[in-house]
Parts: sequence; C-alpha cells; structure tokens
Amino acid sequence: MTASRTVLLADCQSFYASVEKAANRHIRDKPVVVAGDPKRRSGIVLAACPIAKRYGVTAAESLREALNKCPGLVVVQPRMRHYIDISLQITRILESYTDLVEPFSIDEQFVDITGSLALYGCSAVELARHIQMRVFEETGIRTRIGISENKLLAKIGCDLFAKKNETGIYELSRDRLPDIRGMELNKLFGIGTRTMRHLHRIGIYTAGELADMPLAVLKRKLAAAVGKNADIWAEVLWRTANGIDDSPVTPDAFGPQKGIGRQTTLPVDYTDETAIQVVLLELSALVCERSRRKGYQGSVVSVGVQGADFDRPGGFSRQMKLEMPTNVTREVYAAAKAVFRKHWDGKPVRKVWLSLGDLQEDGVLQLSLFGDRERWLELERTVDGLKDKYGQMSLFWAASLMPGSQLKLLDNKIGGHLK
Repeated sequence: MTASRTVLLADCQSFYASVEKAANRHIRDKPVVVAGDPKRRSGIVLAACPIAKRYGVTAAESLREALNKCPGLVVVQPRMRHYIDISLQITRILESYTDLVEPFSIDEQFVDITGSLALYGCSAVELARHIQMRVFEETGIRTRIGISENKLLAKIGCDLFAKKNETGIYELSRDRLPDIRGMELNKLFGIGTRTMRHLHRIGIYTAGELADMPLAVLKRKLAAAVGKNADIWAEVLWRTANGIDDSPVTPDAFGPQKGIGRQTTLPVDYTDETAIQVVLLELSALVCERSRRKGYQGSVVSVGVQGADFDRPGGFSRQMKLEMPTNVTREVYAAAKAVFRKHWDGKPVRKVWLSLGDLQEDGVLQLSLFGDRERWLELERTVDGLKDKYGQMSLFWAASLMPGSQLKLLDNKIGGHLK
C-alpha cells in the first residue's frame, strides 16, 4: 500500500466456539455453540461455529431456537477465564510483530504494522498470512484479517470482505472504496437500525449516497430529522462513509481505570429488603477485593437496581460521594445500603449493580481517630491472602448463608458468564 500507515484488524473466527474445538478434538467436526446451560436447554447462544451456522444457528438467539434448528448441536458452557487467557496469548503473538497492538474486544485487535513491513521485508498481505499461521499453530484459532490505511477501513475490510473469502485476508485500499459505495448503510461500522431509519428519512439509502452528501447539508438535514443539533453525529457518519479515520492504534487506548463494578441478575424477583441488602454486601465485598488487588481506592459508590419487566423495567441508578476514598467493604456497603434505602420504591428487583468510582492509587491511607479503618483494611488484606491460597469460597460474610445469597453464582462468573 502507498498510504502512510498500514493497519490490520485481526478477528478470531467464532472465538468462543473455536477455543472449545481447539481444546476438544472429538467435537472439531461437529456443530458447536457456546451457550447457557445444556442440561436446562436455556440461555443465549454466545458463539456458533461455522458448521452450526450452516444450519441457520446464530449468535444472540435462544438455545432452544438453536436446538430446534440443529438437533445434533453440541452445547458447551462458557469458560470466560479460559477465553480471556487465549485472547491475551493472541495479543502476545501480535506484539511480537509490533508494539502497536490495541485490543478492540476479546476477539478483535488492531495492529499497526507500518514500521514492521521494512523490518520483515514483505508485503502487508504476506505478514498477515504469517500472523494467521502463527495464531493457528499456537492456539488452534483461525483469524480473518482486514488491511488498510486506518482502523476504520481495516475493520470494514475484515467484516465485509475478509470474513467471506477463502484466505480470510482482504486489503481495502483507497482505490477499492467503490466496493462499499453501493452497500446498505447498516453494513458500515457503527450504523445500526435506528441510525439507518433516520438516514432513510432524509433520502440516504447507500454508503455512497452518504459519502457524497456535502457535510453541511447532512448536518442540517439530520438535525431536522432528529429534532436537535446533530453536528458531531453527522460528521462521524460522513467520515465513516468516506473512510476517514485519524485515530492511532494505541496500546493503552482505555487509559487508567475509571471505576470497578459488579452486577448480577437475580434468579427471581426480590421484594425483601434484607435479601437485596445481602446481595449488595456481596457485591461490595467483591468490588473492594478487586480494588485492593488492583491497588485502587475510590470515593464514589454507585448503586442501581432494575425490575424484570423489559418494557417498563423501573428501578434507579444513583451514587454517593464518600468523605474519603476507600476499598474497605464495610464502608462501601454502608454507602450502598444508604443509597438503596433512599431510592428504592419497594417494587420487585431482578438486577442489582454496584461500582466504586473516582479511583486513585491506594498508597495513602487516611487514618481516623475514631474508627478502626486500618484494622479492617489489614483484616481484609489477610482474607485476600487466604482466598488466594484456599479459594474464593473459603471465607465470606456470614450474611451469605442467608436465603437470597448470590455469592456462589457471582464467584463462578466473569462479565455475566461462567468462568
């Protein structure tokens, strides 16, 4: 490519399902999905392998629907910790080619190889083939790679073309942009059904029509369609359609952590305040433990609850500013309980979340003349050490023995899915 930059987007094919097939030789030639609970035939499909997709099975549909389409479907429960480990292994492989690697999701990573091409003395496509080979040999995962002059076009090249050809590689250069001009708007990265409807209202139906509309006209028409100022939104859409993206590939793109939180969806509606407070205590303990392990303390406690009715979920999300930063469970729980009592309207609760924000390093501890902060903190650090040695369930608050406790479920999950 003649562009000043060469960027790859490496995407793992059916990542969760591919990890399971790589780990289990006897299911490699079978239709496989990662989803819910096979015994209960419940849950949502998180990933479907290519064989399962031939039966019409798709991600995000219910497991029951998937089994109806493919009775011989092999259903594997998710193992999020293992998937994270494999994702980090792939990151390390990519980092052996360049230090400019930016994770975009657990199965997608941007790679700037501008400085690597001269070092390896090869083309971008040749280097992409070598990356594919190494990732497959070391992890058993197949990757599709989009190549272009920026992150946006690399993503489009991967999603629209690399995923559909035999090599799994596509180089989307400027002179190939006409390949996307006739496509429907929702084929472009970042344009969903709702945005597409707004663009249809102003007479735009294809990527080419969006790219050709003068930016000033697009801003004016989009503002009229949505009833408010749309300058920034219009410019993002226009730049996307024209393949313009100046953002660099940044290894630390996410920057310092802003908050640490956990949430849980309850098995049934909770209406008893005491049972909900047990869950808040468990979330407080988990959040504080993670904060201590990461070396953070926070001074803002956020709490939220939501009902089970999807159309009218109700609930609230509120926060409290603490007098001093902390990662002590008792202090975070006290604030969480105060927020909950103030804002809960007594209606059934199905989802609960809690987070600690306004983080800072915990190297400095604010001592109190009238409390036992340092003693409680030392005790919790000792408990952290015991859990490292004997497991998470070796020590916990006595309240977790009460009905309604979610501790075992929370301990077995990462990001809402089984570890």
